[in-house]
Amino acid sequence: MSSLKTLVFFATPAHECSYLDDRDATTMFVDPRAKVDKRLYSQLTALGFRRSGSHYYRPHCEHCNACIPVRLNVQEFSPDRSQRRVQRRNNDLTFHYAPARFSETYYDLYARYIEQRHADGDMYPPSREQFASFLVEGATESYFLEMRKGNDLIGLAVVDALDDGLSAIYTVFEPREVSRSLGTMAVLWQIDEARRQNLPYLYLGYWISECRKMNYKTRFRPIEALLNGHWQRLPVPSGTNSSD
Repeated sequence: MSSLKTLVFFATPAHECSYLDDRDATTMFVDPRAKVDKRLYSQLTALGFRRSGSHYYRPHCEHCNACIPVRLNVQEFSPDRSQRRVQRRNNDLTFHYAPARFSETYYDLYARYIEQRHADGDMYPPSREQFASFLVEGATESYFLEMRKGNDLIGLAVVDALDDGLSAIYTVFEPREVSRSLGTMAVLWQIDEARRQNLPYLYLGYWISECRKMNYKTRFRPIEALLNGHWQRLPVPSGTNSSD
């Protein structure tokens, strides 16, 4: 089994940034031949790495530090007024953990989400192979969180288990149910699940202050950011009331 001391890393050539216009990006990857178990995955996550399928990566851009790893201290979290509304809006749903696997039901939801919500992104057009390589392959302890209205699957979140928390990998939802804010609801459920397991953190990936799609992450507080190699609590923005 690999360890931090034995890992080999590779960097991609500069390529167009997926989040910020007119910028190039470079990504650092763990050698895909490495054997990454839960312990090593947890260590990598604490160092700012993320999982995409069987790949473990983090931004490694020479002149840009816009992508900031963030995590939530779940024991200290209290939902604000908007988040409580989301919980009430979805109190008719049921939530279930399921093994991370391919199914046509899961894929149909994923395809509708990508086609209607991200047709301008690099994941379009969706494919079964893409679904499997992105959401099923790779993790040692990965689960699908099913969000159902009656028997209908309307949301699906990929959740990884770590030694010190959970990692929110990706969420898709039924485009017709956009008013439910299921992305937010999935995070709220994972916060509660981390508490049930007595885990301290929910890792939320990267926050980019200049990217509107990433702004939702800092609405969950207290949020911590990995800055200069240390996890630090981000201050509440001026004019924000954390209890609203």
